[in-house]
Amino acid sequence: MDDNDRIDALVQQWAEQRPDIDRDAMALLARLVRAAELVNARTDRLAGDYGVNRGDGDVMFALRRSGEPYRLSPTSLARALLMTTGTMTGRLDRLEKRGLIVRVPSAHDRRSLDVELTPEGKRLVDEAVTTHTAGQQDVVAALSAEDRGDLDRVTRKLIAHLADD
Repeated sequence: MDDNDRIDALVQQWAEQRPDIDRDAMALLARLVRAAELVNARTDRLAGDYGVNRGDGDVMFALRRSGEPYRLSPTSLARALLMTTGTMTGRLDRLEKRGLIVRVPSAHDRRSLDVELTPEGKRLVDEAVTTHTAGQQDVVAALSAEDRGDLDRVTRKLIAHLADD
């Protein structure tokens, strides 16, 4: 039984037990959650192929996106990735131990350190983002251009609605 069949079966069970509830929303959200789980699993495998976890990869991607010299403060990184500075410290320690980042004196505050990609870190990120982008294209390959546009429009609307809470 595939995932769609399992979701259909789950919804059917609720239909039999509670015919009074809205099962359309239940089915739709179950499919969105399952799609997100499958995409995240692919991303986790890709990160593992490069010897990092997804969170560590996010740090490296954020540094690379920042442009030369691929350097940010730990606080800026934590804020950009919506995490605590304590979580960020653990990620930075792991990446530094692997030689993918270095901590360097801040140009703006001599009392603090910034985080910078090493040449090896940049090489790894550039390779990984190329592979990641190809994987993303594969994920949406089953969708027509019109489907992609519809999905983009609808998910934007849903995110905006949920973000208002």
